[in-house]
Amino acid sequence: MSMKIRLARGGSKKRPHYAIVAADSRMPRDGRFIEKLGVYDPLLAKDNEGRVKMNLERVQFWLSQGAQPTERVARFLEAAGVREKTVRNNPKAAVPGKKAKERAAAKAAKAEAAAAE
Repeated sequence: MSMKIRLARGGSKKRPHYAIVAADSRMPRDGRFIEKLGVYDPLLAKDNEGRVKMNLERVQFWLSQGAQPTERVARFLEAAGVREKTVRNNPKAAVPGKKAKERAAAKAAKAEAAAAE
């Protein structure tokens, strides 16, 4: 059984509230889980201490049992000092797409034509 430490969404439409849970990876996102480990409220300010609350002892237990945190939960654990920071590299994230390049070229051509007049 592969375990994940992940977020389970709750709350109403446009008012999300997440539970940090230990669950079997085959279960649905908001479905059955083994244990609730904490809560995450994205509507609170980033510097608010109530934004992410976790029971770190239980998180450590599940990590020692082989549970893998999702990307978002891993970031929470890094912020809490439970895991070491990993270097993330997405070199294509800042590269504009095909249409954006076309728009930039058209804008540059228009500006060049206006400067020539």
